[in-house]
Amino acid sequence: MSLAFARPAPRWPGRLGSTVAWKNLLADERPRLALWLAVALGAGVLVYFALPTEPPPAARWLAPPLLLLALWLGARRPIAGLMAGWVAAGALGFALAAWQAGRQPPMLEPPRTATILSGRVAEVELLPEGRRVTLDAPHFDDGPAQPRRVRVRLKAQDPAQPAPGDQLRLRAMIRPPGAPTHPGGWDFQRAAFFSGLGGNGYALGMAEVTAGEETPFFAGLRSTIEVRVTTALPGAVGAIAAALMTGGQSAIPAPDLAAMRDSGLAHLLSVSGLHIVAVMGLAFALVRLGFALSMRMPGKAIAATAALVLGAAYMLLTGAQVPMQRSFAMAAVTTLALLAGRRALTLRGLALAAAGVVVIQPAAILGASFQMSFAAVLALIAGWDWMRPRLPMAGPRAAWRRRLVLAAFGVVATSLLAGLATLPFSLHHFGRLQLYGVLANAVAVPLTTLLVMPAAMLAALLMPFGLEALALVPMGLGVEATLAVAHAVAGWPGATLTMPPIPAWGLGLCSVGLVWLCLWRTGWRLAGVPLLALGLASGAMDRPPDLLISGDGRLIAMRAGDGLFLQKASGAASLVRESWQRLHGAGTAETLPREGELAGGVLRCHVGACLLQPGLAHPTAILLRGDSPAEACGSAAVVISAEPVRGPCLAHVVDRFAVWRNGPHAIWLEPQGVQVVSDRAHRGERPWVPPVPIPRGLTSAAPLAVAD
Repeated sequence: MSLAFARPAPRWPGRLGSTVAWKNLLADERPRLALWLAVALGAGVLVYFALPTEPPPAARWLAPPLLLLALWLGARRPIAGLMAGWVAAGALGFALAAWQAGRQPPMLEPPRTATILSGRVAEVELLPEGRRVTLDAPHFDDGPAQPRRVRVRLKAQDPAQPAPGDQLRLRAMIRPPGAPTHPGGWDFQRAAFFSGLGGNGYALGMAEVTAGEETPFFAGLRSTIEVRVTTALPGAVGAIAAALMTGGQSAIPAPDLAAMRDSGLAHLLSVSGLHIVAVMGLAFALVRLGFALSMRMPGKAIAATAALVLGAAYMLLTGAQVPMQRSFAMAAVTTLALLAGRRALTLRGLALAAAGVVVIQPAAILGASFQMSFAAVLALIAGWDWMRPRLPMAGPRAAWRRRLVLAAFGVVATSLLAGLATLPFSLHHFGRLQLYGVLANAVAVPLTTLLVMPAAMLAALLMPFGLEALALVPMGLGVEATLAVAHAVAGWPGATLTMPPIPAWGLGLCSVGLVWLCLWRTGWRLAGVPLLALGLASGAMDRPPDLLISGDGRLIAMRAGDGLFLQKASGAASLVRESWQRLHGAGTAETLPREGELAGGVLRCHVGACLLQPGLAHPTAILLRGDSPAEACGSAAVVISAEPVRGPCLAHVVDRFAVWRNGPHAIWLEPQGVQVVSDRAHRGERPWVPPVPIPRGLTSAAPLAVAD
């Protein structure tokens, strides 16, 4: 086997202190400078969401003059014009985010008691038990139509089978989207604000369904495919098969969803690049083969157009989620590049796709889906660009061996690159590390690409003729094998490690480091490595709160030593508990004892209260378990209670009234004093943050007078 090595990319161009070195550096990096426009666009969006209050409307109009300035400079001094373009792109991202927030309807205030809910069915989601429907323009108690959608879970035994376009009426409890589980946690209200969702709830009675006059095409098609797939393939296999075809994951049983997550295969359930490549690639090959056999002509352009049309339809069918938007944009750029005889996968194509998604949905940049999707593809493209000239090139006699070795290497390297690139985002959002994801993906990805997705496409083509079972059977076998791999890998010792999540500033360092490492091509790209290392280590540097109080006061957590201890009241949300455990990097949380000492006396409990003091130099916190003894206010720096604390108190009080007004609280006991942060103080005054609640019968949000 003869091997030849290509020349590597240019390295660090000498001493950067000289003018010549800087000119050489800019000359080498010139093709990559434009890529930073997409980064600047996203940075402008992040600046908008980081503000504590809404910016003045005039701030939205900074972008046009800055863009004109960049164009004027670019015609005279290209580098200066490009730098001005970065500033203009940031201003444009800021303006797009502010404009999108300004055009959203206000948040709903659903009735506090049971209501008669009615509206037009927009979506129907299958659950492991029952259905969940989303209503357009809902009415509360026959009142006016509301500007936001409402999602409600039907009773498991409800025989109604609503379809998109039907009219639905039922008695239900509706609540607005919940606040973050803790200050700095994922903002459910912000996500709902930009998605158009106004409330969630559950049915108290059976639903009344009236057939609609018109059915939304893609929503109706999605519902039909889900029903027919789950009928042919019952259980978890059918739910996963339906998820791969329609994008809906709500019907997958929790144990199987956890196995896919813990084995590192959860990305297969999120319809994205792998799936759209299989669909569009198969469509391209079949159409081109048909032209070659019937008309004796290549038909490359027609096949590419057909693949794009089918890819767009698949994106709309699956709900046009962020990974699919990115994947379709990349697929469109790739297809056009192939038709023009250019390289298919490039960083410029990825930058265009990222900019397109940010322009359409600026708020998407805050989600794990956007971040992990683009990070993985960025690392794959940059990694292969770096490895391509360094890989050995086999001679013609060993072509099949080279292809076989490169195929195996490609599967492993792809999983490794994508896993490393998404690691910071996985740690930040989920606090989990899957150790065997590369091995699981080495089996499951080829299985999904070569069997599951082609069978899914064939099943969709056969559905109009009622013959989908012919394709769903092999698809089910592939899904069953993938699920078996997930359960086997998830069951291995140490398959998933729970780690302290990296904070937002650490994720920012990782993001800058990853982009710096991947976008530049000369030696100074290596400056991104220490940024990545520091960002990954930030989880160990960040100290989680010593105390947490949920927004309803039903759950209170105290950190003592390496343990997390909870006081739970009836109705405490498991979602909040799991989120707090991830925040502290704790696999489990123990219940606060009725009496006793924990963590070497750091936490001491008796019948009436629990006292927490992390160290002799630290202030003390008291958790009250009943009445409010006066001595607690004089002996502690902070007093917390699930009930209202009556009477004057010298200590800082976080009680039921405090969390009702300002949401969840986080408390740090530092030698310098007590730091108390409420969710309202952390998020500021933004359109998605509800105003301070007003007690019934009052017209002012001023605090209540202290009772004698």
